[in-house]
Amino acid sequence: MPPEKLKIIGTAHVSQLSVEEVKTAILEDEPDVVAVELDPNRYYNLMNQKEGVAEESKKFKMGEIIKGNNLTLFLVSAFLSYFQKKIGDDLGVKPGAEMMAAIESAEQVGAKIALIDRDIQITLQRALNQMSLWEKLKFFYGIMGSFFGSDDELEDLESIKEGDVLAEVMEYFQEMSPRAYEVLVKERDAYMAHMLLNQEGDVVAVVGAGHRKGIQHYLEHPQEIAPLHQLMQVQKTGFSWSKLVIFLIPVAIIIIFLLAFLKGINIQMNLFQFVLLTGGFSFVGSLLAGSRLLSAAVAFLVAPITSIHPLLAAGWFAGIVEAKLRRVSMDDLSDLGKCEGFKELWGNRLFRVLLVVVGANIGCTIGTLLSIPNAIWPLFSQLIGW
Repeated sequence: MPPEKLKIIGTAHVSQLSVEEVKTAILEDEPDVVAVELDPNRYYNLMNQKEGVAEESKKFKMGEIIKGNNLTLFLVSAFLSYFQKKIGDDLGVKPGAEMMAAIESAEQVGAKIALIDRDIQITLQRALNQMSLWEKLKFFYGIMGSFFGSDDELEDLESIKEGDVLAEVMEYFQEMSPRAYEVLVKERDAYMAHMLLNQEGDVVAVVGAGHRKGIQHYLEHPQEIAPLHQLMQVQKTGFSWSKLVIFLIPVAIIIIFLLAFLKGINIQMNLFQFVLLTGGFSFVGSLLAGSRLLSAAVAFLVAPITSIHPLLAAGWFAGIVEAKLRRVSMDDLSDLGKCEGFKELWGNRLFRVLLVVVGANIGCTIGTLLSIPNAIWPLFSQLIGW
């Protein structure tokens, strides 16, 4: 049964005017339900911040953060938090203040609180699955640029106050990856509209201004909303030529070495060059990223193996060692979102570990590519008699 009466308030997530608008609307209308653009995890995090409760999640494991898509998800989440917090600090408004105002006002009038947004991890994972390798590389470059950039590079704050900060960030996605934009904005519009249609009584919904128009469209055309299980599903990425190439390169390297060995060709020098290039560049990449010497040494040792194993990465091992040496803790995780510039980021132990992971992986990739003309191709030439 749809709501008897529904008011949608479009807010800026870092605007004091939005905070006051939300309070006034809820206290005057006294709705049965106050729906907020939050998922359960973000709601609990917001309430913990309100109570000053430290987030001591037992699920925090360094190994899980630095592996595969988890690292990408973590960096994207950190980027969004950093961007929003920076703007909020400049405007003197804490990010999420309008959602907290909605929750507190709902409690005052005895209204039920409805969490209508999709889990952020599902949203980000679905978005990343829609991005090509090139789009991911461009986005990663943008993430790192946001951390290293100066304050002057932020967008005009007055224009940002007029809309949803997250939607402002997503405009970048619309140009870079239209399919990811569909997931990050339009799918969430559909999801939140679906959740609103399931509410009863009088409802006041508090959402980012960038979502208001889309939600209203889906409310007027509910037949266009995809089934909920489809919006919540995280599918494995399908076939792509880039993944095939990434997988075939190490397979080809192994086959060439094996065939050369079986044919009695001396592979010692080629093998030495391969180890030196993959390990050496991973070692240098790790050091350039600011790692300890032991972490770089681990990167050197594992790079020749990980370079021919598509499911492993040298940076994972270097990062785990670096995390142990730096004694990364939950405090570093929570402090990462509070950093206001590169100096503070550089002082964050978790950020330093992530740099080491990226540096070692980039170095290993460069070394592997250089080993093809210098170590692999000469063996291949001997095999085919060139």
